[in-house]
Amino acid sequence: MKGETAFWTHLGNGGRRGDDWLLDSGKGKILMVAGEASGDLHGSRAVKALRRLRPEVQVYGMGSEHMRQAGVEVLIDSSRLAVVGITEIWGRIRGLLQAYLYLKKFIKKNKPSLVILIDFPDFNISLARTAKEAGVDVLYYISPQIWAWRSGRVKKIAQRVDKMCVILPFEAPFYQSAGVEVEFVGHPLLDILGAERQVDSSLIRSEFKGDPLIALLPGSREREVKSLIPEMVRAAEILSQKKPGAKFILPAAPSVEAQEIETFLRSPSVNISVVEGKTYEVITASDLVIVASGTATLETAILGKPMVIVYQVSPLSYWVGKILVKVDWIGLVNIVAGKGIVPELLQKEAKGERIAAEALRILDDEAYRQEMIEGLAEAKKKLGTPGAAEKVAQIAIEMIEAKQSDPPGGCSGLLPRADNYLPES
Repeated sequence: MKGETAFWTHLGNGGRRGDDWLLDSGKGKILMVAGEASGDLHGSRAVKALRRLRPEVQVYGMGSEHMRQAGVEVLIDSSRLAVVGITEIWGRIRGLLQAYLYLKKFIKKNKPSLVILIDFPDFNISLARTAKEAGVDVLYYISPQIWAWRSGRVKKIAQRVDKMCVILPFEAPFYQSAGVEVEFVGHPLLDILGAERQVDSSLIRSEFKGDPLIALLPGSREREVKSLIPEMVRAAEILSQKKPGAKFILPAAPSVEAQEIETFLRSPSVNISVVEGKTYEVITASDLVIVASGTATLETAILGKPMVIVYQVSPLSYWVGKILVKVDWIGLVNIVAGKGIVPELLQKEAKGERIAAEALRILDDEAYRQEMIEGLAEAKKKLGTPGAAEKVAQIAIEMIEAKQSDPPGGCSGLLPRADNYLPES
């Protein structure tokens, strides 16, 4: 059918339907599923490590450009499922459903040697059931944050996942207590930033001569940018009055247009420079980072820079989060540290005046600043050692070899009903 062919082209497999992807043999073939940009990046590194160890391994999956460049046969382009805009939300749900049904059929027909799932919980925990019932082993890399909310999902993971590879230190005992086979492989950011830190940040320092130089990281989502940049600009106005030599620099996330950001930066009393593609260099060159809650707080911690964490969501989302989320801190760096080493300003507290006050304390109180830097170094140590991708690759190979040495058999079972796929985890 013309419409159906167009849909599979939309998913990025050249117009082939699920029936056409029948492999000669599932042996030595891996299905990898990543639904977001970060998963695509970390998945690509794991594939490169796999190919270094076993060049003959073939990897198929759902991902995007990073995985494709690593040699994955991308059946479904996940970037085309990341629909933006309220009017397109139903199109996103439809696309996810059809992608899910496609991958179910692929697993059932081809029985790959291993399925590697990367984060993307509601989709992947459901897909793990399909693999388990088809007799295919499941390796889950990068755990959903079920330790923070909806922790009951660990029971489904225990039933469906053969091995968890986790990247945060406290996740291993969490899964062990639920009877899940788990290994802490270290955080993949240690590999990425280990390479990036070789880039000389003195170019940023020479171009943006600030005393102090302050980085503003408002996040990568449009909602975050719109809510946080005005308050960051207000904080910059106050700080420029208190610190006349201060300079402000905002590294634009790849998902946000620099031109779009600049529309929020029009202030007659302070100049904020926008750069693209140099986030780590900017952080390394800065004396202080004002950062939206998220992975960027870990990146800043690994680079050893003092920070103020800011966070804003809708009042309803925050209220629901207060009920469901079971953690003491919102910032990943504080969660990893197990204590509040970095100030967090949430909701109504994330205002320009409060942000500026916390920033001034870090800049002016040397003892407080050094205590924070030492705390960040301790948090970095807890993230493990570099080599997460290599460890995951080795575990994947061991799982494949163990499966191949088993006597023939295994269970097939029934496939899960399509109407249970989301939100089923």
